[in-house]
Parts: sequence; C-alpha cells; structure tokens
Amino acid sequence: MEILISFIAASMLLTITPGPDIIYVLVQSITNGKKYGIATALGLVSGIIIHTTLVAFGVSAIIKQSEYIFFGIKLFGALYLLYLAYLTYKSNEELLLTTKTDRKGLLQLFKQGFIMNVLNPKVSIFFLAFFPGFLYSEPQSTVLQFYVLGLLFMLQALLIFALVALLSGSFASYLKKHSTFNTNIKWFKIIVFIGIAIFILFSK
Repeated sequence: MEILISFIAASMLLTITPGPDIIYVLVQSITNGKKYGIATALGLVSGIIIHTTLVAFGVSAIIKQSEYIFFGIKLFGALYLLYLAYLTYKSNEELLLTTKTDRKGLLQLFKQGFIMNVLNPKVSIFFLAFFPGFLYSEPQSTVLQFYVLGLLFMLQALLIFALVALLSGSFASYLKKHSTFNTNIKWFKIIVFIGIAIFILFSK
C-alpha cells in the first residue's frame, strides 16, 4: 500500500506539470467549453491502456529472466528521468496558451486525444522507465501489477485533466497574469524528475 500511495503521489506530480496533453485539454476547454475539454481528457487517458499493455507484457517477460536485468531496467528508468530533468534545465520553452483552434465534436475530440496518446512513443518509453520501480508484490503476477499501476495512472490523470477543464477560465487568467510561472514550473519539473529517479533507483 505504501508503494501504491507513493506511485499515485509521483504520478500526480508528473501530471500537474504542464505538458502538451494538459495544455491541449485547457485550450479545448477555453475555446469550445468544459465538456469538450473533458472529452479530450477521456481520449488522452484511454490511450494509456495501449502503452500499459505494451510495457506490461514486454517487461514482465524480461523480469522473469534475471534480477540483474530487472535492475538494469530500473537503472535505465532512473537515468531516463535524469535525462528529462537535464533537457528541462537546458530548455528555453515557454508555456504559451493559444486559443486558435477549430471547433470539433465531442466524439472527434475523444478520438483525437486517443490517437495523440497512442501514437506518441515517448509515453511507452516513459512508462518503461517509470512503472518497474513501483512494482509492489512478489507473489502477484507482474502483468497484473502493471495493469493496476496503469489504471491508477489513468484515474489520477483523468481527475486532474477534468479539474483543469472545469477550472479552465481561472487557469487561463492565472497564466496571463503571472509571468514568472514558466521559470517556477521549470524548476518544479526538474525536482520532480530527479526525486522520482532517486526513488526508482533505490526501490527494492
């Protein structure tokens, strides 16, 4: 239970750090309405099922072969997260909120969100780096554990995306008024990546 709570906390920290997905939900909510933002969020999180399946069956087969290989996977995960922290540190990207989007139907937005997630290989790579460090039971099937983690990740992401959609007006106003937001969120992301990398590397 402690590991699962840690996983949920880490997942929520990662989800609330602004990225393409959460910005897309925010933009759709502002331009089309809150229910359209929620439809987009549902599509995005539904794609997680595909990535979870790929990682679950791929990694589970490898883990059964050797503890050293499993440690290698966790080492890769920690190094990958440190690499993301480095890229964030070197980046000069600003969080820009544009409201020029074409109006789409609810089903169309759901499909677009799903396709955006499924066709992004970085999601599978990230799950490969992130999930193995939070396996929580030796007797339980590794595949089942991956699906439990995937479901928890989906639920917390949907909750946060839905809140972003419902509070889209307030978020948009905040972003426009606070010019230092980009700098603050940049260092927040760096700390989150490094913290989770350390946790994964030393988790048993």
